[in-house]
Formats: sequence, structure tokens, C-alpha cells
Amino acid sequence: MKLLKLIVLLVFCFSCKENQDNKKLSKANDVFSFTDQFKGAQLNESYWNYDLGDGCPNLCGWGNNERQIYTKENVSVKDGNLIITATKDSTGYYSGKITTKDKIEFQYGTVEVRAKLPLGSGLWPAFWMLGSDIDTNTWPACGEIDILEYVGKMPNQIHTTLHTPDSYGKSVNTKISTIEDIEEGFHNYKTNWTKDSISFYVDDNLVYTFSPDVKNEKTWPFDKPFYLIINLAIGGNFGGPEVDDSIFPQDFIIDYVKVSGSN
Repeated sequence: MKLLKLIVLLVFCFSCKENQDNKKLSKANDVFSFTDQFKGAQLNESYWNYDLGDGCPNLCGWGNNERQIYTKENVSVKDGNLIITATKDSTGYYSGKITTKDKIEFQYGTVEVRAKLPLGSGLWPAFWMLGSDIDTNTWPACGEIDILEYVGKMPNQIHTTLHTPDSYGKSVNTKISTIEDIEEGFHNYKTNWTKDSISFYVDDNLVYTFSPDVKNEKTWPFDKPFYLIINLAIGGNFGGPEVDDSIFPQDFIIDYVKVSGSN
């Protein structure tokens, strides 16, 4: 597999094409960038896919006993923001999940999101990445990079985690950062991923660096392309099990996503 994979190689100009963001690739020196500022009135499906349903029959509860059903209707673009809304009705819980699988996949670089968190016990918003070989090299062998995880039952805490064949689920490769008033307004969450280390930042403050002394397929499944995921789960092994039904609806709001780097 090529080290760098970006499908739909286009350069979009903000002044000349509404509802498009820029995606560009220079093959000469393998410098690449991708930005989505969520302009227009709908999700750009040349970048993003919808994950729909409850994960059944192959991954019921999305592997974490989550309660939500993912729908397109719970994902919207408005006023320059991506909005994933968690809702509840008499039949169950609903939310949204989008990925760049098979569309935007890359190896190494700086990955950043500017986001405003939803509030309430039982909510579990996340911005994360999975190895693009997951279909043939199943989790955790494919690797997972969690740039932002937040659980409403534990306010003021941001989780940054790596899942590898050596440590997954309740991975030891993790850092919980306590940040007062992190729920107030927008904040920046970023990772810098190289062949040597993966570092995580909140509002440009370094919070965690992962760089095992021994790098092999068990400890470091990160020398290959990954893709992006944004979702808002409800309940589950990490977000629940108790959900405060009085909080709905709640919005996970994304201002932009940026990827840049070179191989």
C-alpha cells in the first residue's frame, strides 16, 4: 500500500467555489494538506462517509455496548460548523458518526480539530483515527489514535490514547488531562505523528507523548496510512452505563479539521 493515499486530488479556492474546502497533494516531495471548514449547507461526501445504524450484526453497540443509532439526520452543517446532535425519543437514542475511510488516508503529519464539547452524563464525543487496513488487519492490530475523547460523567477531563496489539481497551498508553472549564467554548485538539513518536496537544499545550523504546507490530502499528473519525456516542463501556435523559438534545460542534505533513 502506498505510504500516502489521498483520493479525490483537488485544490479548492474559497473565493471561487462555495461549499468546498481545500485538499492538495504534491507528489514531488510528498507534502500534503487537507482542510475542511464545513462551508455550505451539507457534508462534503467527497471527503466524508456516514457510518449508520447500531453496528449490528457484525459489531453490535459498535463494540462498546453503546446505545445510539447513527443516522444522517443527526449530522448537519450550518454557519461554518459541523454539528453532530445527540437526541432521544420514545424508541431510543440517536447520534452521528462520519469517517474519511477510503477518501482521506495519510501517514504521518499534524492533525487538528477545533471543537466545542457537548455536556451531560452518558455522552462520549471523540475525534480519532484508525489504520486503513482495518478490513484485513482487524482492531487492535490496525492501530488506533485517539486525539480527543471526553466523557460527560467526568467533567474537565480530556483523554488521549493509543490502542495497539500490546495494549488496548483500557490501554496503558494514555493520558487524562484535567483542564478547568474545557467545556466552555471552542478548544483546539491536535496530534503530531511522526515515525518516531505521537504527541498530543490541547490548545497548543503538550499533554502526552507516546514513543515506545521498542517499535514493532505489537507496540507501534503506526507506520501506515490512517483515516479520520468524528462521532458522538451515547452510553457504552466508556461513556455510560448511566445516561441522563434530561440533557437531550446535545451538540458536538466542529469548527474545522486540518491535516498537514510530509513523508
